Amino acid sequence: MKQSILLALCFLIVSGFSFAQSGITAYHEQRQFQLAPPGALKFGLYGFDNPALLVYANKPDLYFTWSDADGKWNDFNRWGGFFALRRLGIGAIHNNGPLGSVTDYRISVGGGDRTFSTGLGLGWSAGETEVYNRQSFITLGTLCRPNPYFSLGIVGVKSFKGKNAEAAADLEVRPLGNQLFTAFIDYDIEQNQMLKDGIWSVGAVIEPLPGIRVIGRYFDTKAFALGFQFSLGMVGLETQANYDGDRQYTHNTYGIHIGAYDRNVFDTYFNSKKSYLDMNLNGIIVYQRYQLFDNNKTLTDLLNSIEGAKEDPRVAGIAINISGMNVNKEKIWELREKLKEFRSAGKRLVIFMDRGNIDTYHFASVADKIVMDPLGMIMLEGYNNGLTYLKGTLDKLGIGFDEWRFFKYKSANEALSREKMSDADREQRQNLVNDYYKLAKADICASRGFTPEKFDSLVNTEVVFTAQKAIEKGLVDTLGRWETVKDVITKMEGEHKEYRSAGSLLKNQRPFDGRWGEPEQIALIYALGACAMDEGIKARSLVEDVNAAVENPKIKAIVLRVDSPGGDGLASDYIAEALKKAKGKKPVIVSQGYVAGSGGYWLSMYGDTIVAAPNTVTGSIGVAGGWLYNKGAKEWMGMSTDHVQVGIHADIGFGFTLPFIGAGLPDRNMTTEERARAEEIMKDMYKEFVHKVAMGRKKSDNDIDSVAEGRFYSGYEGKEKGLVDVLGGLETAIAIARERAGIPKCEEVTIIEMPKMGLIDFKALMPKILPFQTQIFEDKFIEQLRFRIGHNGEVMPLMPLEFMEMVPMEY
Repeated sequence: MKQSILLALCFLIVSGFSFAQSGITAYHEQRQFQLAPPGALKFGLYGFDNPALLVYANKPDLYFTWSDADGKWNDFNRWGGFFALRRLGIGAIHNNGPLGSVTDYRISVGGGDRTFSTGLGLGWSAGETEVYNRQSFITLGTLCRPNPYFSLGIVGVKSFKGKNAEAAADLEVRPLGNQLFTAFIDYDIEQNQMLKDGIWSVGAVIEPLPGIRVIGRYFDTKAFALGFQFSLGMVGLETQANYDGDRQYTHNTYGIHIGAYDRNVFDTYFNSKKSYLDMNLNGIIVYQRYQLFDNNKTLTDLLNSIEGAKEDPRVAGIAINISGMNVNKEKIWELREKLKEFRSAGKRLVIFMDRGNIDTYHFASVADKIVMDPLGMIMLEGYNNGLTYLKGTLDKLGIGFDEWRFFKYKSANEALSREKMSDADREQRQNLVNDYYKLAKADICASRGFTPEKFDSLVNTEVVFTAQKAIEKGLVDTLGRWETVKDVITKMEGEHKEYRSAGSLLKNQRPFDGRWGEPEQIALIYALGACAMDEGIKARSLVEDVNAAVENPKIKAIVLRVDSPGGDGLASDYIAEALKKAKGKKPVIVSQGYVAGSGGYWLSMYGDTIVAAPNTVTGSIGVAGGWLYNKGAKEWMGMSTDHVQVGIHADIGFGFTLPFIGAGLPDRNMTTEERARAEEIMKDMYKEFVHKVAMGRKKSDNDIDSVAEGRFYSGYEGKEKGLVDVLGGLETAIAIARERAGIPKCEEVTIIEMPKMGLIDFKALMPKILPFQTQIFEDKFIEQLRFRIGHNGEVMPLMPLEFMEMVPMEY
């Protein structure tokens, strides 16, 4: 029996394979199926060799390999099968010899990031385990890649029974910082083995063209191997020729990869401009999605998809369906600018629309071709800005309102105190709509070749355009439904083009192995909604996100996206002070969305650079206040109140609760003394606001005061007045942050969004649970009255309430 075992082992060694006598599957045994050490080529054996590598396996992938050591290429006596998901790997290596077969299994998990990761594997065997001396064991692995040039992997294996153990390490270097050239060395040693007796190999992996890899490997036994890997995209083929110490050819191994996308020459050089990206913009565009059951489109996803289509050599253009699009004019402008950049790369854009106003058409006009539904309609109505005045309503309800207004343009409370616009408010609103019109006019004329006079005529004379009229006036290029867009593309391109999804773009499929180490990080922090401690921007928790971003050494810059009309000055200052402390430590760039005025500007003022769109509403540096009180409402409803008090002013807020609103209305107006004190507080807070902005903008208090007094501006005017530094969108702000942090344009960067979204939007489920809605609680008048009473007498850096409707109430 012993002689038979010895003969079998000699046969296996001669065949180029050796099996460990320590009770575990030795590291060097895996080399029969490795073209290179784990860290040198893709993801190794998907966790079978070093489970820490699983953090790089970002897509499901299957690898099957076999050997012709028995003389036939299709004799599967020796094979390996490995499957990987993100952070999970399952593998098996099968060997069939004269004494029977044995299959070694391993399941592995990995954790950490691409800079430092660890992994755990459990191994066991089936078959002739006693003959081949197999035992179950545990594998621990680490992978350290502090930068794109250096990689170190260490693996330890320990059997559950006995004292059998092994350690292995592989070191790789990439002089160019990418996959073009990788040099490697690996070494493994078993327990009780002398260091000089360990097993090693050296070699290199060269990738001269995408997905074409040549591998050379020299072993301590003077044997060597030459390998070749060829990627077809979702499928990859490989082979390796093995030579013994006498340079005699011994056998080949073969392999096939199926599943995860890999770089390849076909998509890079031969499949150029074969498809169009299909984008549907129906519905709203949010900033962040919930983690589960949320199909909303996000601004960053759309911008990234357009960028990905621009970079993807397989993409010839984009086809966009904007039927049912419901997006504010600032986000529309950001997407339009990105599409202009896409077209400047020599690619085409086709947009389908059915109905739309001037904002919708402004967006559509960026296209090479506009396809309009035959029953569609366009309205070029221009722009207006106004509000409903509630003074008369309050008078009839018996509710008094005393407006505290000491700054010319701070019109936040005009809706409650007046019956029409003040001259100051009319001035700033007129300037705002003028700039809206200026922007749309310039863009539409440039894209459609209209003269300014023709555009003015279309707006002021004709206004509404049926589909046929839109064709005649040159507003659109052809008529048809969405399904006819493909025909338009075929005619325009001269050949048929397939559609592809955003998920299939190279940018979204690119494997992680092209860059070692975690990319540099930029924190994108969202301050959205009214400025409040526990609602809207949720300052109490958001300040923790800001501090975490400042303290995290992996985060190299901060971008604060502000979409807020203000509110509670304390909430605004919480975030502003945290950002002020970050200055000098990390670049802090502010990106202003649709509305970033008053408390929204307070959030922005300490940014190293403030970026706003031309149609952002910004500024409004000032504070507002007022006092709602009973002026007959209580008596009209047959209610009465009574009280006792200690202190002259103890009854200042005492009153009754309004039905349906759930807020108390004071019985009386303020006295002359009380109102004088409120005025003093307001003026002090205004001075503090101006002073803080002056410090943040590195200007004098007088400079800021001259453009303050509550006046709001478009982004155009804000830049002219020195309140904004750069006109642009979120992507512009991120590019500036990248530059200030010293991250090259060609380098990958990871955007860390804060605050982190929850799992499920429970509010979205409410209509399905409750089959009714209470209309009174949705009425805008009730909402405004409840808000004002809830903040009665508070001095707030707040814009007029209609601007509240312009900002996202949710993420």
